[in-house]
Amino acid sequence: MRQISPTLISFHSSLSFSFPNLPANPRLQIPVRFRFHIRSMASHVVGYPRIGPKRELKFALESFWDGKSNAEELHKVASDLRVSIWKQMADAGIKYIPSNTFSYYDQVLDTTAMLGAVPSRYGWSGGEVGFDVYFSMARGNASVPAMEMTKWFDTNYHYIVPELGLETEFSYASRKAVQEYKEARALGIDTVPVLVGPVSYLLLSKPAKGVGESFSLLSLLDKILPIYKEVVAELKAAGASWIQFDEPTLVMDLDSHKLHAFTHAYKELESSVSGLNVLIETYFADLPADAYNTVTALKGVTAIGFDLVRGSNTLDLIKNRYPPGKYLFAGVVDGRNIWANDLDASLSTLQALEGVVGKDKLVVSTSCSLLHTAVDLVNETKLDEELKSWLAFAAQKLLEVNGLAKALSGQKDEAFYSANAAAHASRRSSPRVTDEDVQIATAALKGSDHRRATNVSARLEAQHEKLNLPIIPTTTIGSFPQTLELRKIRREYKASTISEEDYVKAIKEEIEAVVKLQEELDIDVLVHGEPERNDMVEYFGEQLSGFAFTVNGWVQSYGSRCVKPPIIYSDVSRPKSMTVFWSKLAQSMTQRPMKGMLTGPVTILNWSFVRNDQPRNETCYQIALAIKNEVEDLEKAGIGVIQIDEAALREGLPLRKSEQQFYLDWAVHSFRITNSAVQDTTQIHTHMCYSNFNDIIDSIIDMDADVITIENSRSDEKLLSVFREGGVKYGAGMGPGVYDIHSPRIPSTEEIVDRVNKMLTVLDSKFLWVNPDCGLKTRKYSEVKPALSNMVAAAKLARINLAANK
Repeated sequence: MRQISPTLISFHSSLSFSFPNLPANPRLQIPVRFRFHIRSMASHVVGYPRIGPKRELKFALESFWDGKSNAEELHKVASDLRVSIWKQMADAGIKYIPSNTFSYYDQVLDTTAMLGAVPSRYGWSGGEVGFDVYFSMARGNASVPAMEMTKWFDTNYHYIVPELGLETEFSYASRKAVQEYKEARALGIDTVPVLVGPVSYLLLSKPAKGVGESFSLLSLLDKILPIYKEVVAELKAAGASWIQFDEPTLVMDLDSHKLHAFTHAYKELESSVSGLNVLIETYFADLPADAYNTVTALKGVTAIGFDLVRGSNTLDLIKNRYPPGKYLFAGVVDGRNIWANDLDASLSTLQALEGVVGKDKLVVSTSCSLLHTAVDLVNETKLDEELKSWLAFAAQKLLEVNGLAKALSGQKDEAFYSANAAAHASRRSSPRVTDEDVQIATAALKGSDHRRATNVSARLEAQHEKLNLPIIPTTTIGSFPQTLELRKIRREYKASTISEEDYVKAIKEEIEAVVKLQEELDIDVLVHGEPERNDMVEYFGEQLSGFAFTVNGWVQSYGSRCVKPPIIYSDVSRPKSMTVFWSKLAQSMTQRPMKGMLTGPVTILNWSFVRNDQPRNETCYQIALAIKNEVEDLEKAGIGVIQIDEAALREGLPLRKSEQQFYLDWAVHSFRITNSAVQDTTQIHTHMCYSNFNDIIDSIIDMDADVITIENSRSDEKLLSVFREGGVKYGAGMGPGVYDIHSPRIPSTEEIVDRVNKMLTVLDSKFLWVNPDCGLKTRKYSEVKPALSNMVAAAKLARINLAANK
């Protein structure tokens, strides 16, 4: 019997109907699924959250990794999510619906799999890249480490960095893009397949181990283009009429050589994409003028997408000159925040663009993928109605995109626009948004750089005398494993099903166990393990004024790791102490120093959905004052070591060099505000992870922390090069991470000793600390105990070797 694909019948209608109960022809087995379109609105979405409204993908992945479910079950959850997303977009009236934006881990890793660019250590022998190899690249396994993970531009999403060199052999090894296009088409939904563009893929890669840093990654362009051509050919054969290439690196400061690579790549692809509409999508910032000139001149390109939220200056370039005949995908709906769009303002912008490109060439779009925002406001049952009226999550942004497209086509929904205008008026006039005392305190910060009174070398001497730590001291970053039982206790307390007394008793017992374990392991500076904390930002936001919290506002950070960013909707202050009780309790359990653990103002800012009605630096200064109060209360309570994490400081760095110094000035100043008044004997630590810090090392030094612990091992010790080749001298404590905590792999003592020895070639032993890359929250105790044991053993061996070599 012959199987015929379902037919998509279009009558240019905005209504759609399906007939799931109509019997299929028994001879031809035609699945009956019709969709009628009276008039398609010119609307598009760059991408959509893949985790599911209730984190369905997270739980399916972790079940699969734990061996509790099989690959077929994981595929089923993933397929259900994709189908639900496509149908939701179709029902919302989106015309250009993306496919291949779903990923089991990361879209850049998906591209690595597509290109067969699997590092040799994973033992891949060709063929289709399966789950074993795919997840080993992402997470490592018992015998080999994971690939490097770093921040995706200036977001809190992380991607897996490709490792490439002259020896890399490319082959078409994952047909995911084609399979997902066919999957959607079988539902009667014609999608726009999305690929990470070839030039951005290479520019986001790094030279493989053993390949010189001078190696030109772009020299591999002609080796990967044949595979892109194969993918395009299969998509055309499957019936695709559009294809989207994401080239976000175009917003960076690129030299002429890199810009020429785009010209070359799309000229080479021109014949392959003939007959297809090609969309080049850019996002996250303005395009520099030379990049704009490059992208608008690309061969074989039908349409260009621009971020007109974070790239408002691009509007001037478009209005000055836009190539006739090309579609403009105007990203006017913010894909990175949760505030309702100002529809009247966006419509005005779109109408102005209509005059430039023509009515039939303008498409309303999101500024970037909605991956970076929460999924659906409908699932929020605890936010008050006024605040909810100010917000739009991914599902609501679909309606905003369609509402703007309808208005452009002469079908403006007046009720929708009136409700939007009323919500904006409510937010502007609401008394809950402004706190006059906070405004006054923030204004008073101007005129001081808030540096500690004594230089760091003098402070370290005073701290050494007080703390009496050994050379090369050991510590951890903060969190210990969050077991299912621990999460259950927090949930029950939040739901008021257990008493405060029972909750405190349970958390106290957990802290006692963590303290005892660290003492048994002989770690020098302890942490209390943070059992009372759900998230390093949410925990503090819940205790600060000006923050609101969601129930299901989850956003993917990497793989199965999701975060629930707080919403900063008004001026920020600290009503009472937040951590003193637990830190003081933990210190009473040991004679060793116990770190007070805080999240810094810049990280709280960058990992929240931030109000957009005042400059970000003003909000950051408000948070800094709140953390300053907490630091001083911890010091009064007898806590002599206080860590103020700034994991996200680098993440907020603007993509354009011309804007970076202003950000670094106020970000570093905010950190210094938090600890400017403490005594010399109080040791201030900070922690940073999963970004490239080498280019901001001067600003890190200017933070004036006594000790900085920083991710190092997963990035293949890239940090050390700034001291080795860059000649940077760091005169304070430094703890480059000695093992990757995002992998279940347990490093050996010998491996850690080797890392410590490399560090000692560029760092003075009196400044060196030994610690993991990051917190241990996501790991299991069966992994943590042997890893930390090996870490401490390595530090002790290093001390012995130092003593022997004196």
